Amino acid sequence: MKIAIGNDHAGVEVKEKIQEHLEKKGHQVINKGYDGEESVDYPDFIHPVSKEVKEKKAEIGVIVCGSGNGAAMTANKHKGVRAAICWSEEIAALAKHHNNANIISIPSRFLNEKEIIKIIDVFIEAEFEGGRHERRVQKIDTDD
Repeated sequence: MKIAIGNDHAGVEVKEKIQEHLEKKGHQVINKGYDGEESVDYPDFIHPVSKEVKEKKAEIGVIVCGSGNGAAMTANKHKGVRAAICWSEEIAALAKHHNNANIISIPSRFLNEKEIIKIIDVFIEAEFEGGRHERRVQKIDTDD
């Protein structure tokens, strides 16, 4: 699976661990994230991930910032992107099962590396259930 990944300064260390983990599992990782130490603006690294997913150059995206909020808000500005902030395995599964999320937003300051890896694995393995959820997902995008 092709996975685009992006992060700000709060996600540099964990992004490297996520990328290493995903590559060991055979995924191709497209790194759009920040690799430095200085404070940066998360939209500069999240918009490129959203673009990769929107244009179907990546099947899913993984975005990381301190709270997960700013990254998710940025990603969700792109039509066709459904970014979900996930802080537990159950939330990650539901984001995919019910909302067909195609980007997972990780709050790096509130989870440890082991939790993050498990949450991402659950997200990747989960599948959209369709059915009654399909009509709801179809109503997410707007032309406003």
